[in-house]
Amino acid sequence: MFQGLTTAYASEVAPVALRHYLTSYINICWVFGHFLGAGVLRALLYRKDKWGYKIPFAIQWVWPVPLFLGILLAPQSPWWLIRKKRLEDAKASLRRLTTQPTEAQLQDTLELMVRTNEIEQELKTGTSYLDCFRGVDLRRTEIVIMAYIIQYLHGNGLAGYSTYFFEQAGLSATNAFDLTMGQYAIGFCGTVCSWFLMARFGRRTLYLTGMVLSIILLFTIGFLALAPPKDKGANWATGALLLVFFSIHSTFIGPVLYAIVGEMPSTRLRQKSIVIAASAWSVMGIINSALTPYMLNPTAWNWRGKAGFFWGCFCILSLIWTFFRLPEAKGRTYAELDVLFGNRVSARKFKTTIVSIPTASVKEVEEIEESHEL
Repeated sequence: MFQGLTTAYASEVAPVALRHYLTSYINICWVFGHFLGAGVLRALLYRKDKWGYKIPFAIQWVWPVPLFLGILLAPQSPWWLIRKKRLEDAKASLRRLTTQPTEAQLQDTLELMVRTNEIEQELKTGTSYLDCFRGVDLRRTEIVIMAYIIQYLHGNGLAGYSTYFFEQAGLSATNAFDLTMGQYAIGFCGTVCSWFLMARFGRRTLYLTGMVLSIILLFTIGFLALAPPKDKGANWATGALLLVFFSIHSTFIGPVLYAIVGEMPSTRLRQKSIVIAASAWSVMGIINSALTPYMLNPTAWNWRGKAGFFWGCFCILSLIWTFFRLPEAKGRTYAELDVLFGNRVSARKFKTTIVSIPTASVKEVEEIEESHEL
């Protein structure tokens, strides 16, 4: 529930210029949670009594209280209010979300949001789960699902096992956990860097760059695994490369996917599209959790770092999909995205196509694009 709600809410309350900051902040929350979890386990590593496992569970009980208070104070999504035809409430919500707005600014924003909802109704965008797989929304749902599951397909699941390779290199469990905490600290820094990179280069460019760098690192890890299993130098190098890999993920892919997932669905189907994508992501997580231990376990498949070849191949497929299917949404309003999808503009032309909103109708946009090309 939280996986879907947070992304949808963040994308609906943030203005276009700040949208990628707020949606990708979700990745920092994940990284912070992993960092805190690793730190707690590190502190209790040598505790042998029952509190060694009870304390980590008990700490989780602290968070519902501040979360509940924050939810009580949060304003309702103005997009949801518009869909319910509660325009005055939507305007009041916009006033809470905006710093010292003028009445004219509020009215302009409200009119654009109403026009966006009208465009989606003209495109026959419904509000049921089945509508996510109909018409132009099928393409949008595909993009959201793929953006989510690429988080696993590009090999990020392997980065979670850097501790294993450090232990194979001779580190104690304590030091291996320390390096794991360092890995998540790198993830925090990578996410902050992604904010500035997304503002400059957009989402598509970062995703493509992340795929290319991931392919190089995964195949390098695979070739290092051709060394003897007891070669500590190779194990050290593999663990270090996995840290680099995680930094690439945390800069170019992890935070960017939340911006993509929040922007690609239509406003009327955003929540449902994200729920479907998050479900697909969960299924991929189960598959990854089942396969990766077998790949690394010496008593099972014993692939060790050769798993890099396996995930590297999937990363190549992900790169191909990203190049041909992932559009650029940087700087686009939701109304512009509706028009672009409604006219079936190819992913590679999203960045350069001119869209006139709200004066141009959905059908006239094609003419605008053709005149621009001429």
